Amino acid sequence: MTTNRERRTRTVLSGVVAIVVSGLVAGALPQEAAAQSSAPSLTAGLGMTAYKQAVAEALSEDEGLAAFYRARDFAPLWTAADAVGAERRSALIEALATASDHGLPEARYDADGLMARMARVTGERAMGEMEIELSRTFLRFAHDLNGGMLDGRRVDSGIKRPPIRVPSEALLQAMADGEPRTVIHGIAPRTPEYAGLMRAKLELERTIAHGGWGMPVTATRLELGDSGQQVVSLRDRLSAMGYLKPTLTAVFDDTMRSAVSDFQADHGLAVDGIVGGSTLSAINTSPEARLQSVLVAMERERWLNLPEGRGKRHVFVNLVDFHAKIIDDGKVTFETRSVIGHQDPDRRTPEFSDVMSHMVINPSWYVPRSIVVKEYLPQLRRNPGAVSHLEITDRNGRRVNRGRGFSQYSAASFPFSMRQPPGPRNALGLVKFMFPNKYNIYLHDTPSKSLFNQTQRTYSHGCIRLNDPQDFAKALLALQTDDPVGFFQSRLRTGAETRVNLETPVPVHLVYRTAFTTPKGHINFRNDVYGRDAKIWQALAAEGVALGRPQS
Repeated sequence: MTTNRERRTRTVLSGVVAIVVSGLVAGALPQEAAAQSSAPSLTAGLGMTAYKQAVAEALSEDEGLAAFYRARDFAPLWTAADAVGAERRSALIEALATASDHGLPEARYDADGLMARMARVTGERAMGEMEIELSRTFLRFAHDLNGGMLDGRRVDSGIKRPPIRVPSEALLQAMADGEPRTVIHGIAPRTPEYAGLMRAKLELERTIAHGGWGMPVTATRLELGDSGQQVVSLRDRLSAMGYLKPTLTAVFDDTMRSAVSDFQADHGLAVDGIVGGSTLSAINTSPEARLQSVLVAMERERWLNLPEGRGKRHVFVNLVDFHAKIIDDGKVTFETRSVIGHQDPDRRTPEFSDVMSHMVINPSWYVPRSIVVKEYLPQLRRNPGAVSHLEITDRNGRRVNRGRGFSQYSAASFPFSMRQPPGPRNALGLVKFMFPNKYNIYLHDTPSKSLFNQTQRTYSHGCIRLNDPQDFAKALLALQTDDPVGFFQSRLRTGAETRVNLETPVPVHLVYRTAFTTPKGHINFRNDVYGRDAKIWQALAAEGVALGRPQS
C-alpha cells in the first residue's frame, strides 16, 4: 500500500540519493571528486586497513553486527563503490521515509541527517564509520518494524510477552544476499490485521486533517422517533464515520437506528439501537483518541510477529473483546464469549503466548494460595465450617479436621491447601483447558453463566471463563477423533477427573487489542479496561510517536 505522500517522498529521495552516491559509484567520495587520483579504493584489499579499523572499533556493543562483518572480512555492505551499494543506500533512505506510515517516529532514524553525513564523508576511516552508522540505522528501523519499539514488560506488569526480533546478523545477511527493497518490504508483519490497521490509520489521519467527525452529540438519550438538532448532530457524526449514507433527515428513523446498531456492534456495546450513556461516550470519542488506539494496536501486532507464526491452528483470546476463538489456517472456526480477570491489579489477566497440551474433564479446583489466605481464611477464622464445599488438606493430601478451628493461623502461617472436588458446582465447571504456565492461567467452564450476558466481562480471578466450553472442547477434539461429541460425553458421564491430551498441541495467544479489524475490513474498538493501552501510548509518545501528518 503506497500513499501519495510516500510516492512523492520516494521520488525526491531517489534524486537526492542519486546525487549523494553518484561519486561512490564512480569510485570517488562526494567531497573528493577533485582528488580522485589519491582517493583509496574500498575494494583494494590491503588498502582497506583504515576502513577495517574504523569498522572493527565500532562493533564492540553489538555481537550480531560484529559477527556479520567478521564473517565477510569487514567488506562493506552499504558503502561499496558500486551500483549494488548505491541501491542498498537508496532503498534504506526510501524505507526510513515511510516510518510514519507504520506509526514509527521518523526522527528516530534521521534520514535527512544520515544523507547529510553521507555527503560529507572523506577518507577510508570516515567511510568505515559511515558503514556502521548505516547498518545500525537499518537494524534499529528493522527491529522496530519487525518486533516493535517497546518491551511491553517494562510498560505494564501484566504484559508478559518478551520482544521477539529477527537477529541482527540475519537481517544484515538478508540485505547482503537479497534484493534490497524486497528485503525491507518483508520486514514488517505480513498479516491482514497489520495491513488493515495501516489502512485505518491513514483513514483516521485524513479524517483529522479534514476537521474530524463533526459536533459531539450532547443529548442524554436518543431513540426511534426523536427529532431535532441533536438528532442532526448524531446523523452527521454517524455519516462522517461511515455508518449512515448522507441524508437531510432530522428524525431518528429506522435507518438511523440500524446505523446505531452497527456502530454498537463495532464497539462492543449492547446492540439495541438506542443512543444512551455508553453509546454516546463511544460516538463522541474523538478520531485522535481512536488513532492512538490504532497506533498502539500496530505496535502490539508487531509484538506478535512470531518467526514461527501463530500456528496453523491456534487459540486467540482478545481479552478486551471478551471472546475466545479457534483459528484454523487463518479462519475462525469456533468462537465463544469469555470472562476475564477483574480490574483489581492482583486479578487482571496477563498477556502471553503458550501451548495448550491437554484438557481436564470433571476437574478439581485447587484453590490458589492468594485466594485461600485473602478470601477464605478470614471466613474460616470466624467460622471453621465456612466454605464447606471446599476440602481442606495438609501437605500429604489428607483431609483436615475443621473442628480444631483456624483462629490461630495468619496468612503467612496457614499450612493447608484447599480443593473443590469435581461436580456441577465446581468453580471450573466441567472442563478446563491447560497450557501450563508460571502465571497459573488457563481457560475453563464456570457455573456462573449469567455473567456472559454482560457487555464488559471482567469478573474472574485472572483465568478465562468460556461460555461454551463443551463445544470448545469438541472443536479441539475433532482433529483426533471421529466422534468428538461421544468421546467427550463418555468421559464426562464418569464423573471422574480425566486428563485428555491433545495429540497436536495448540498455541494459545492471550492478547489485548482495543482496536482491531474484521474479515470484512471494518475497524472495531473496545474499552481499555486495564489501562494498559494508555500506558503504551505514553511510552510510544515518549519515544517520539505522534498522531501523524495529514494524509491527502
